[in-house]
Amino acid sequence: MQMVSLGKSGPQVSAFGLGCMGMSGMYGPADREESIATIHAALDAGITLLDTGDFYGMGHNEMLIREALEGRRRDQLQLSVKFGALRDAAGGWSGYDGRPKAVRNFLAYSLQRLGVDYIDIYRPSRLDPDVPIEETIGAIADMVKAGYVRHIGLSEVGAETIRRAAAVHPISDLQIEYSLISRGIEDEILPACRELGIGVTAYGVLSRGLISGHWQKGAAGSGDFRAMSPRFQEGNLEQNLALVEALRRIAADKGATVAQIAIAWVAAQGCDIVPLVGARRRERLTEALGSQAVQLNADDLAAIERAVPKGAAAGARYPEAQLVHMDSERQQ
Repeated sequence: MQMVSLGKSGPQVSAFGLGCMGMSGMYGPADREESIATIHAALDAGITLLDTGDFYGMGHNEMLIREALEGRRRDQLQLSVKFGALRDAAGGWSGYDGRPKAVRNFLAYSLQRLGVDYIDIYRPSRLDPDVPIEETIGAIADMVKAGYVRHIGLSEVGAETIRRAAAVHPISDLQIEYSLISRGIEDEILPACRELGIGVTAYGVLSRGLISGHWQKGAAGSGDFRAMSPRFQEGNLEQNLALVEALRRIAADKGATVAQIAIAWVAAQGCDIVPLVGARRRERLTEALGSQAVQLNADDLAAIERAVPKGAAAGARYPEAQLVHMDSERQQ
């Protein structure tokens, strides 16, 4: 596994990261033993970057990772943790809290659940509209000085917010959705990151399975985020799956799967971009890691662009109720 620098100020991490959200119910029920086996397989394959959020399963994900990491060397991996999302007992969402005292509270609980002394990359999951980003980043910077955090990241914020945050403390990376059918960052956000030497950890590289080549109509069950995601709704889904079929023909010519082509495309957009693979089963992880063997030349990239042109996806990437909380959408 190739190692890369996560931005000019961030740590050395594997060229691929493992996104662990799906192991805690966001996409329907997950198998605990298989989730742990998948984390082990990722680490054994050379993946060092594990991404989670303290609100994934209301702490379940952090405790799952703690169990999976028993016996593993802490200095050979990086934990990336998002915080700030507020949830209720019914599993609903209640906004975001970026106040300094909340930052310290969230961090204390994450350290306890993960069973670690420090977190490698700590980041607000969304911008709190009631708290200046300078205050939130300043609070994390205090935790860096205290030794509880090594690096500061951002998530789903726009170019202006990125610049304001970077003026307070060096930012290692921006975590944001980026895929063949989610390319909004290319206009302003990615150029701002590159101007400031900030890396990108790209989640949703397979658009929550939509462009994996495996998704079928009606596959979203109870408790699955995709059941309410606009791109998976009738009318939109058919148009989006047609894009997948166009991509499948290119994949066949390359001797690869659709998922491998989609991941390889993200990786080919720059050495400063680290794809986060959201696999929750070993077979999907193995397929995703196979994308490392897929080399895309200029002709391949042009063919992919023709098959899935920018802006071709039908439907927004999140429901409207969640988009209003996304600074990255407002500033594009």
